[in-house]
Amino acid sequence: MVRKMQLSDVNQVVNVHLTSFQGFFLTILGEKFLRLLYSFIITSPDGVGYVCVDKDEIVIGFVCGTTKPLGFYKRFFKKKWWNIILTILFSIIRDPSIIPRLVWRVLKPPQPSTEPGTATLMSIAVHPNYQNKGIGKLLVQEFLGEIRRQGIQRVNLTTDKEKNDAVNLFYQRLGFQLARSFVTPEGRWMNEYVITLSKEE
Repeated sequence: MVRKMQLSDVNQVVNVHLTSFQGFFLTILGEKFLRLLYSFIITSPDGVGYVCVDKDEIVIGFVCGTTKPLGFYKRFFKKKWWNIILTILFSIIRDPSIIPRLVWRVLKPPQPSTEPGTATLMSIAVHPNYQNKGIGKLLVQEFLGEIRRQGIQRVNLTTDKEKNDAVNLFYQRLGFQLARSFVTPEGRWMNEYVITLSKEE
């Protein structure tokens, strides 16, 4: 079953994230940071999130994003700055090698180019035990449906360009078009995809 993400789902959403994105930057920042991030998305007026749960209401996949991507992380920091700082300090103590990446993220956070009337799909993951069952497709379709219901007709997202063929093909099959490729300050090549949604009848 796919339904709207609730605050009570956040801990399980974080568990799926940690399992799905091992070694990624946000994962390195730790569980506490991820809980802050996903809680902020869900409680923000511009936040959109859905989960897929099994028969026992265990979260096995999720998708989330924002209808106002421009300035998202600035709003996040403004509201949660003290908790974020504490969380980041713990992460730095645990792994000082993240400092350069953290500096770049603060100075120039990677995000898709933004045009008026564009929403951003920020994160999607399906637990490895449940992949290749169509769950990711259902989550994206539900997300796009909600964006369309809010009167927004353009959605973008970014994903790794290299060694990521399956994910790139996944978005292409759902109708996303490659808008550009770019490299982050850390040297990571990314693809930005865009989809234009038809108006609701």
